[in-house]
Amino acid sequence: MSDLAAAPSPSLAEQLNLGCACQFLDRTKLQQQLEAEPALAGLATEIAGTRPHLFAATMVFITSAQRQQMQAVIAAVEQAVALPAWQQAALRQAPASAAIEHGASGVFFGYDFHLGPAGPQLIEINTNAGGAYLNLALARAQTACCAGMQPLYPPATALQDMEQQWLAMFRQEWQAQGHGRPLTTLAIIYESPQQQYLYPEFLLFQRLFERAGIRCLLADPAQLIWRDGRLWLDGQAIDLVYNRLTDFYLTQPASRALLQAHRANAVVLTPHPRAHALYADKRHLAWLSDPQWLAALGLPSELRQRLLAGVPATRLVTPANANELWAQRRQLFFKPASGFGSRAAYRGDKLTRRVWDEIVAGEYVAQRIALPSERVVALEPGNRSELKLDVRAYVYRGRIQLFAARLYSGQTTNFRTAGGGFAPVFVVSDPAKPAGAHL
Repeated sequence: MSDLAAAPSPSLAEQLNLGCACQFLDRTKLQQQLEAEPALAGLATEIAGTRPHLFAATMVFITSAQRQQMQAVIAAVEQAVALPAWQQAALRQAPASAAIEHGASGVFFGYDFHLGPAGPQLIEINTNAGGAYLNLALARAQTACCAGMQPLYPPATALQDMEQQWLAMFRQEWQAQGHGRPLTTLAIIYESPQQQYLYPEFLLFQRLFERAGIRCLLADPAQLIWRDGRLWLDGQAIDLVYNRLTDFYLTQPASRALLQAHRANAVVLTPHPRAHALYADKRHLAWLSDPQWLAALGLPSELRQRLLAGVPATRLVTPANANELWAQRRQLFFKPASGFGSRAAYRGDKLTRRVWDEIVAGEYVAQRIALPSERVVALEPGNRSELKLDVRAYVYRGRIQLFAARLYSGQTTNFRTAGGGFAPVFVVSDPAKPAGAHL
């Protein structure tokens, strides 16, 4: 039998991603989603003017099998992290703030996957993943304009009650720290929040909380005050902090008041340093892809195999293995252990010796390249382009709440690519394709 005959047929999802360049997004419906309240009037126009590549005009398709595989990998990670041996090892290499545990789990974990012939590959985990609310608005806008297709192309998750799920999630975090009274005050904390690229999302969350009777403030961590056993902001005692900081362990001077309140169990902080230490340190990718380490951990064989199949082989970069990894660099992607947002991350085939010396001197991991799949987009009539894509699962306590994709060109995800940006994810069943069917 020839290799061509033996090659598996592309799934319907692959055929749609590579063959259908239709623009599904109804900008009017997106505006209605973003500006559902008078206080948000003009938000869609502001996004279009200052963030022109935030939203892609198309959607991404995945198979039901890929969705199940991603959920299985996430479940295996959750079970590995729950083991005492994992937690002890992770906390040993983290700052003291990671040892603080008050009961909250952490909201909006992001599991990022590349899709390929070997199945979804987990390339990293984030514990303060942004974009969920923007992606909900986007998915609703595209779902609405494709309503007639829903029996064949159902959305990845039910979207109508997502805000209520998120409110319940924050209240669970509040109650997990032993609070019986209602949650009344909340702060979204990020460095210079009004200057952040995803600032529009903070406004959407602010309106969500205030509709539910929860006062919500947006602030830089330096504006917080620790006084009289409470955390204060603008004269208001804060019950819960929705933490979007990239100061993951609260080591910066601006985070001092927040760290003091967290230590004293005077505020619910979610996500928190412990969550980052247990899940998001990229050195853990080496653990998740090391069969001997997983066996020593005591993880059952089935879960070990699931992780080894779903996490690209990853190694710590050290002076001892530097020459070996340099020789293999064209098959590797290098990431800082404590990095975020693809900063200071490099494809090995693009490395210079100067950058390589910085990698060896720093704390980096080398991950076997798991090539992203692609999505064809129409930039203008008659002009099509194939963009790379990754899929993010927004997860709370091991359960996927929402899928989203990011379309981009270049080494890493970005919001600077024409035709790229966030895209909703639809799950496609793969019925037998009739002969001669046209996509």
